[in-house]
Amino acid sequence: MVSEEFIKKMYFEMLRLRMIEERISTIYHIAHEIKTPTHLYTGQEAVAVGVCQNLTQKDSVSPYHRSHGWYLAKGGNLKRMMAELFGKETGCCKGWGGSMHLLDVDAGVMGSSSILGGTIPHAVGCALAFQMKDLPHVAIAPCGDAAVEEGVFHESLNWAIIKKLPVVFVCENNLYSTSTHLRDRQPAVEIYQRIASLGIPSKKVDGNDILEVYQVAGEAVERARAGKGPSFIEARTYRWREHVGPNYDYDLGYRSKEELDFWMDKCPIKTLQKKMTLEDSQIEDQISHEIDEAIDFARNSSFPSMEGVL
Repeated sequence: MVSEEFIKKMYFEMLRLRMIEERISTIYHIAHEIKTPTHLYTGQEAVAVGVCQNLTQKDSVSPYHRSHGWYLAKGGNLKRMMAELFGKETGCCKGWGGSMHLLDVDAGVMGSSSILGGTIPHAVGCALAFQMKDLPHVAIAPCGDAAVEEGVFHESLNWAIIKKLPVVFVCENNLYSTSTHLRDRQPAVEIYQRIASLGIPSKKVDGNDILEVYQVAGEAVERARAGKGPSFIEARTYRWREHVGPNYDYDLGYRSKEELDFWMDKCPIKTLQKKMTLEDSQIEDQISHEIDEAIDFARNSSFPSMEGVL
């Protein structure tokens, strides 16, 4: 049974992600400030928050290119993330990585990557290290639906199953790889059903329902922590913004305004609000102040020096 206080905590974390991403969208057009392309997480907040609420600081997450949500949900430092977007030396990768390369080892964020599927074997490697050292920790391997088309996904999954590694694969199926729909890229059999054929526990969840995500992820994390091996979760969700950048792109023709509206009506934050009586005003003021401080920190930090390149 999930307590009301815990539900409020998850609500706060989702709203925080949303407000941070919306602020990034707002300031992105200010000339020469944000130095990096951004793959925004708006609309998918329930997945990262729902999964990470089951984790300890010592557990690891290896995010993919849509990295902000996972970095922040796992406890990554917002000021250092914002400074990284601004290309400043106080950034979590000293200003050289940008939005798709976020790292906070203290929080268990083991580095995101711009390479499609590139961090999946990193998560499996963390799980192998946990197993070899007999540590009760769990690794999370987030990915998008396009990553399951990559060979490295299948190699990593195969290895994790054979070695019974403590890793949970979380596929955020938002239907699109850049601008190509899932139906034009993959067979009609649902992703989680294909993965289940390998003998790994696989479930599909409503990625906009954080309570469902939290419960199913909790079962997978508990199973991994108990030494019973990996699990796979397919979370059906939807990104609101364009593939990369702060705009809405339904005018490009690959998806419609009606489709976007349909998914915006399924907003994970509103979905939770309907189940609980939750007030926004004081929470929003608190989050807005935190964001202001992070942006000021980024703006007032120095750019990296050439001496630090190597």
